[in-house]
Amino acid sequence: MIFAVCSFGEHGAAGFTVQGHSGSAEAGEDIVCAAVSSAVYMAVNTLTDVLMLAPELEVRDGFLSVRLSAKDTETALPILKGLALHLRGLQEEYPDYIQFERGAL
Repeated sequence: MIFAVCSFGEHGAAGFTVQGHSGSAEAGEDIVCAAVSSAVYMAVNTLTDVLMLAPELEVRDGFLSVRLSAKDTETALPILKGLALHLRGLQEEYPDYIQFERGAL
């Protein structure tokens, strides 16, 4: 199961955390994992290479965490909201493989 949390800075840090593996298919054939990974890396690349923000990143196998400073939250908000919409849609389509929530990091 993939667990994803997005925070929009109302009660703490803004950013997102995604962890786990969907297990919907063999590695390299898993469309749920591919969809989540693609969305998450597009969000990270947009934050860092397009908006030129410097979030705190933690990346390891099956885990990615992005935390933004308070001063960058407003700039990043459209990207975070877009990612949240995408992850919520994936959860609706693949409820056995992804759990998404909005909350504190």
